[in-house]
Amino acid sequence: MRRRTTREKRILYVKTSLRWLIYYLIIFTEFIYMTTGTWLKPIILLPTALAIAVNNNQYGSVVTGAVCGFLIDIACGKLFGYNSVLIAFFCIVISLLFELYLRNKFINYMIITAASSYLQCWLDYKFYYQMWNYNNVHLIFRRYTIKIWVYTVISAVIVYFLIRLVNRFLMPKKHLSIEEAIITKTQ
Repeated sequence: MRRRTTREKRILYVKTSLRWLIYYLIIFTEFIYMTTGTWLKPIILLPTALAIAVNNNQYGSVVTGAVCGFLIDIACGKLFGYNSVLIAFFCIVISLLFELYLRNKFINYMIITAASSYLQCWLDYKFYYQMWNYNNVHLIFRRYTIKIWVYTVISAVIVYFLIRLVNRFLMPKKHLSIEEAIITKTQ
């Protein structure tokens, strides 16, 4: 005899599937934005991957980070897999940080995003420009890399609130057990 899933479990499955579908629709929309127009625009997939990593487990975070990294490599014409490994590493570390130590606050997200995007931009500059010892290579860092970093941090504000809106309606809510409710009530 087969056991049926409860109504709550089915609702949880539907909400989780819909949430991940919306996440990836946002990611592919941002990829289209990154591939149009000029080269001087934010790397908007990085804050999106980090915002998704803040609220989800390590497995979903690392897959999302890898997908966003591959899309950044395609959009920027970089070595395929370079940003994928880097952003997957950022996502797993940030997911663990927010799970174990940090609270899900806007300021924590902005600090982590600013640091991660600066590290990504700096490594990109080091490996793609400074390493080859071109003349006046420092001008690329001052004129382009810093601007892209600032644009990325500014775009992180919009991304944070967009992902937070999706999570508000579709993230499963944690239920307290009776023991936890009694302990919290007495404290």
